[in-house]
Amino acid sequence: MATVKKKRTRLAPDVRKDLILDRVADIVATEGVSSLSMDRIGKEAGISKSLVYSYFPTIKEMLQTLLKREYERLRALQDQAAQSAETFEQLVRRVTTAYLTYMEERGLILDRLTAEPNLTDISDPTEFSRDTAVRHLAKIVRDHFDIDMEIALPAVDISFGMPAAAGHYLIKNNVPRQTIEDITVAMIIGSIEALAKSYKTSFKLIKKKPVQI
Repeated sequence: MATVKKKRTRLAPDVRKDLILDRVADIVATEGVSSLSMDRIGKEAGISKSLVYSYFPTIKEMLQTLLKREYERLRALQDQAAQSAETFEQLVRRVTTAYLTYMEERGLILDRLTAEPNLTDISDPTEFSRDTAVRHLAKIVRDHFDIDMEIALPAVDISFGMPAAAGHYLIKNNVPRQTIEDITVAMIIGSIEALAKSYKTSFKLIKKKPVQI
């Protein structure tokens, strides 16, 4: 009986590229960056080494692309969470939940990638598209707490690093995610409330006040 040769499926370039990155992410998560090679990646993706090279000339470029993709996906999840919030408290809670859930599931990949000397351009997930997000959130804080933008902007910029610190702690320690989430949310809201009391003449905090996202 003649052997039927299995026909290789032709995929769109973007789909193939994502498939390669998926396999790279799996290897990084389970074995670390040092286990990567073009041969290994090709076998895991079910394609030839030469085809891997056609998409990514070097492993460094591949890892840079993977890191950027992870950050973009993380930021998209946070943006989606922010859009669903109706109050400032919900905004902080949902964005933090999205961040820590992602870190719990894929934080090890980010942790190992950012530990690579060749990938130090972006060492913190919160740095990705940070300026735009900080300015947007600062306007919400300004309007919600009635404090000047010159106070709201640095306050948000500083507090922006709290989820990253929380995510790093979550990866390194055996602590329930909900506990870390509650602590992070309390710290962010508490610090903004304290600033509002200090820099506002008549402070009337209404947590259920709607926010314009």
